[in-house]
Amino acid sequence: MRKLVTFFLESELHKHVTYLVDSLWDWAGSLLKDWECMTTLLLEAAEEEALSDAQESALIEIILVTVREAAEGHPPVGRGAARKILSAKEKKIQLEDCTKITEHFIVVLPQLLAKYSADAEKVANLLQIPQYYDLDVYSTGRLEKHLDALLKVVKGIVAEHSDMDVLEACSRMYYVLCNEEAAIHRRADLARTQLIDELVDKLNELLDDSWHEGEGLCTDEEGICRIYSTLRRIAAFHNAHNLTKWNLYGKTSKLLVFEMEHGSLSGQMILPALQCTYFALLWQLASVVERSSSKETLLALNRELRFFCQICACYLSHKDKDLSEKAFTILCDLLMILSHQSSGDSEAVGALQYLPSTSLQSKMLLFIQDHVFTEEKEEIKDLTEEEEREKEGYKLNDLHRRRSLLAVYCKLIVFTVVEMSAAAEIYKHYMKTYNDFGDIIKETLSRTRHNNKIQSAKTLILCLQQLFQKHTETHGSTNSMDSSFTNIKELARRFSLTFGWDQVKSRESVAMIHKEGIEFAFQGAAGVEGKCLPPNLSFLLIISEFSNKLLKPDKRLVYGYLQRYITEPASCRGHEWHPLVWYRNSLLATEDEENSVISSLREWSPTSRSKTSYFKRKLSNGSLPETSHTETTNKTPDFLCTPDLTAAVGKSRKRLKSQDTSLQECLPFFCPVGLSRRRREDVIKAEDFSADNIGEDVDVVGADQVCDGVYQPCTWLTRADQSLESTPPHPCYTGSRWRGQIKGGSAGQSGLPEEEEGRVLQAAAEELLTHPAVGTMDSDCAADD
Repeated sequence: MRKLVTFFLESELHKHVTYLVDSLWDWAGSLLKDWECMTTLLLEAAEEEALSDAQESALIEIILVTVREAAEGHPPVGRGAARKILSAKEKKIQLEDCTKITEHFIVVLPQLLAKYSADAEKVANLLQIPQYYDLDVYSTGRLEKHLDALLKVVKGIVAEHSDMDVLEACSRMYYVLCNEEAAIHRRADLARTQLIDELVDKLNELLDDSWHEGEGLCTDEEGICRIYSTLRRIAAFHNAHNLTKWNLYGKTSKLLVFEMEHGSLSGQMILPALQCTYFALLWQLASVVERSSSKETLLALNRELRFFCQICACYLSHKDKDLSEKAFTILCDLLMILSHQSSGDSEAVGALQYLPSTSLQSKMLLFIQDHVFTEEKEEIKDLTEEEEREKEGYKLNDLHRRRSLLAVYCKLIVFTVVEMSAAAEIYKHYMKTYNDFGDIIKETLSRTRHNNKIQSAKTLILCLQQLFQKHTETHGSTNSMDSSFTNIKELARRFSLTFGWDQVKSRESVAMIHKEGIEFAFQGAAGVEGKCLPPNLSFLLIISEFSNKLLKPDKRLVYGYLQRYITEPASCRGHEWHPLVWYRNSLLATEDEENSVISSLREWSPTSRSKTSYFKRKLSNGSLPETSHTETTNKTPDFLCTPDLTAAVGKSRKRLKSQDTSLQECLPFFCPVGLSRRRREDVIKAEDFSADNIGEDVDVVGADQVCDGVYQPCTWLTRADQSLESTPPHPCYTGSRWRGQIKGGSAGQSGLPEEEEGRVLQAAAEELLTHPAVGTMDSDCAADD
């Protein structure tokens, strides 16, 4: 055993003894389960053979890990894909080990705690052992005297320590021993009640001596320190135990209100007071949910909950950093709980449901930007090796803190507690902070897309639009070679990669990104010094990164939508129109595709009134036509990737090299508007939609497409935007028949029943984040703050 401890300390491979024990479990199980030998080394070793302080700490940690492995029977995180399924033989061994652990440590643990009571780290580890006890052994073995000894030692530890890890370990131990199913719960409950009585009486005495009406808290630093330590002890127990009958809410809320109004109290003392108030409200809320309550009780609780949210919002700007971050975490957890108080089970409980206001959401988002994405400037100076280690440890703890803040806020976005558009501010930092927060942001993006594909796509495009506008405000004219613009384009490419390879699954989202991007690119073009060049035209370069995620039919449809914004084909020449050329080339890979689109558009004409009304009904569903995986495979577009900048420029030069060419040369770019004006009375030509006449390249323009011999209306507008009629293009870029290019004939043209049309592509269901039940303790977890 000594050699094992020495190996662990001297190897310095890592500091996690859990994996050392797990690696030796199958080979040296008898040694690792020899708890009698381990405790003997700690208690009865001769002075010349005594272990050093580091060896004692390591051995106590080994004892805890071996006890956990024997009692649970599962490998640690990272050593197994899932929880291990135990065989009958393994279950029998597990039960025998639990009995062995209980019988040995019931006697030895009080002695170990008494010996190491002054060492916080050792005590915190030893106090976790009772949660693996078989509590019935206390009564069956007539070992109640050892229970009394344990409770007495733990009470002394609570009075001696103010370290939160030790206090939470004590609270968890009381929670385990007070299990109502155990025969010893009355004895343990009596000891817990006596301990809480002493703590509350001490707090009342301290507050009565130092609190003066009108003046607030008047005491010296020693008095503040005593109040602080008492509040910490009460907060540790209030997390796992219902202390409502001691009426702590009134005492702690009075301290919070005084600090909010006057700001003269120490943040060190306000922090545990904030936690106690939060736990008191959660226990009241749990009581209301579990049993029926009067309307007056619910209204009073409702007022207290909303007032506490206001207090937390006020503390977000507190000068004490730890206090403001704790207030933010508590506020997020409370909003999560209150927003999911369903009225389905009880109408009264549903009245407690609460969603944050717009101003509160703005404060929370500003807090995230200041505390998560704003890094402190480092002072450059020479440091010793010890100082470097301390600095690295500080950086690691700071990163963990910032990740926790970001995760708790992103959880609000995922569960629609705050507006999804708030995620746009988070997505802006995706590339810059990828190493630190990339996994959290990517998971948030995935979950929000699962909840609402259209709104998630709008959030992505909103993020890119805001970055683009900031770029134009800073740099003036948009230069596609500028580093800032290149970063935005690279961010769009990274967003595009999150859609994966399943183009059918992401069809609606990508189509919405292109629609919103095109409208933004041509926004405000009429009043730019009399010119037709849209000020946001370069934004087309950014959304071209999503073109390779479009299905081939949808590329043509997006291309047709793009044409409706062009009314002056002769003036759309020159280098400044290069983004339009590049974006067009990303949608249409070959000249044949382009000619196919143009020839189909020439045949377009208005439909009858009945057919038009029918398609309006179909478009109200906001769905894209369903495309099978077989069709997607057979109709792979020739142009799957956006070409390089030089290739795009080369194509545009080849097609626009002559300055005096006729307008016919520009028709592939702009003909839909011109043709629609001249041919509005043409009769649509009948086409043969039989399977024999359908080749690999099916022309899909405007409204209708044929997939594997089945006619389907091409309604690429989605649920969020029911119809283009709600947001028509700018008059400067709109033809007389812009509706006809996205709407078309009816189901009667194909001879198929209407039931086969209008199917909506659904994304595969994914498992959502586990719903967080924050604050209170259940039967499986105690004192987990």
